[in-house]
Amino acid sequence: MIANISGRLIHKTTESVVIDVGGVGYELFIPLSTFYTLPELNEPATLKVYTHVREDAIQLFGFLTQEERDVFGLLISVSGVGPKLARNILSGIAVGDLVSAIGTADNKKLSSIPGIGGKSAERLILELRDKIKTIVLKSVPEQKEAPGEADPLAVDVASALENLGYKTAQAEEAVKKAKAALGDGPSFEAFLKEALKHLSKR
Repeated sequence: MIANISGRLIHKTTESVVIDVGGVGYELFIPLSTFYTLPELNEPATLKVYTHVREDAIQLFGFLTQEERDVFGLLISVSGVGPKLARNILSGIAVGDLVSAIGTADNKKLSSIPGIGGKSAERLILELRDKIKTIVLKSVPEQKEAPGEADPLAVDVASALENLGYKTAQAEEAVKKAKAALGDGPSFEAFLKEALKHLSKR
């Protein structure tokens, strides 16, 4: 099974990317959270990979972080949730917020995700509430809350930036500037994109 791909990004859309590895182009389906952090075309790119095997096809799904990949694997283990819906779920909510919502049985928050209704939210909670704790244990203990940024979204964005290789101080500064520029209520994707814009100006 392919677990990780590093190569040259030669094509990208909001649905998928193609990474050239030694002359072979691998297509990976991605969530929006990964799309907004991709480098420019022909630049080096590395993604965590979930290999989904079906009777008639082998599909590769690419993710920025190991947490996203692990949560994707848990989502498709739920009855009625296939790879496409799992990817859409990760596109509609930050992985940290999703883990928190399932862990705290927040049916209302889960039901607000596009493609997830009340019954689906209940199923996610029922089947994943205990399993999701393994993701929390891996992602939360090392997470530092930036001063003055107690909201979970800001913490998630700072964590994503650190996963991209930026130092904690750089991530915190970019998050602060992005928050000031966007005001209240931005989506994870918009927040992350704005933070990356500030980092690119350094």
